Amino acid sequence: MIGYLIGSLSFAVIVSRAFALPDPHTYGSGNPGATNVLRMGRKLPALLTLVGDGGKGWVAVFLAQRFAGAWGVDETGIAGVVIATFIGHLYPVFFRFQGGKGVATAAGILFSIHPWLGLATLATWIVIAAIFRISSLAALIAAVFAPLYYVWLFGPNTMAAAIAAISVLLVWRHRENLRRLLAGEEGKIGR
Repeated sequence: MIGYLIGSLSFAVIVSRAFALPDPHTYGSGNPGATNVLRMGRKLPALLTLVGDGGKGWVAVFLAQRFAGAWGVDETGIAGVVIATFIGHLYPVFFRFQGGKGVATAAGILFSIHPWLGLATLATWIVIAAIFRISSLAALIAAVFAPLYYVWLFGPNTMAAAIAAISVLLVWRHRENLRRLLAGEEGKIGR
């Protein structure tokens, strides 16, 4: 429950309000995320959104890893926190269940699970983004590779299943981007 509530903090909306910007649901893609905040031409709010959304994923899992054991919560429970935090970002109770696509939050979660997992997934995003100049394509490919990296590094277990679940949810949230990618209509980075 705490993971879901932490995940429900939509930093695109919070930061936009703090900077007196329009609600990110009302412009661009309508997605409350760092990329859409950047569409307003404001780099600092976009950066704060990125850090906030990634940070909440990291904090929720970090707290679960450090303190849940004292309450008898095992690895399965921590995997549940991973999923709950991500679902909180996608469907935030504080913002009419209209959340983002989850890229930054997923990255924060992966870095909290293990820094090497986060770095491997981030490196995949960077390489794909540098080659193809399409952020959504980089996110989709990184999402597919994240559970594979986890299994390669640590073996199959409950956490691998949780990472696979958030990867599937991330791909689902990018279904419109995927449609535009297949039609050759997806925008490129820098345009």
